[in-house]
Amino acid sequence: MAEIKDPENTLILETTKGQVVIQLLPQVAPDHVARIKELAREKAYDNVVFHRVIDGFMAQTGDVEHGKAGGNTARAGTGGSSKPDLKAEFSATPHVRGTCSMARSQNPNSANSQFFICFTDAPWLNKQYSVWGQVISGMEFVDQIKRGEPVKDPDSIVSARVAADV
Repeated sequence: MAEIKDPENTLILETTKGQVVIQLLPQVAPDHVARIKELAREKAYDNVVFHRVIDGFMAQTGDVEHGKAGGNTARAGTGGSSKPDLKAEFSATPHVRGTCSMARSQNPNSANSQFFICFTDAPWLNKQYSVWGQVISGMEFVDQIKRGEPVKDPDSIVSARVAADV
């Protein structure tokens, strides 16, 4: 595991493939980081599937409404949380391998709980999606997440915790 320098701004995802450690970037997207931490502290991300995983692009998860493993995940990707959508926090932070960014609809201010992790550089996403974190350990496990749109028998987040709380 990577050395955790700022536990309050580090997210630990236990996935069905292994542990993924994400450095949160509150200086880049303070409202999005606050939302990720809020949902993690509520255990909302626990048992949420990776519902859209595109080889050579990204793994998407975070539908806390419709994406719980073991439930009916047919609508995974269509929901969010009960919290209001967030205003976009687009930045110059590039989408590179391991970047964590919020998923949204065509409306730039529609990010809520869903997010994705980039498998590789995705410069066409730059300044169009809110980057909130960077994987610092465990990309080998992200690389193993089962692919599909939708994914059959998907992998999931077993738990998501802020390192300061562990």
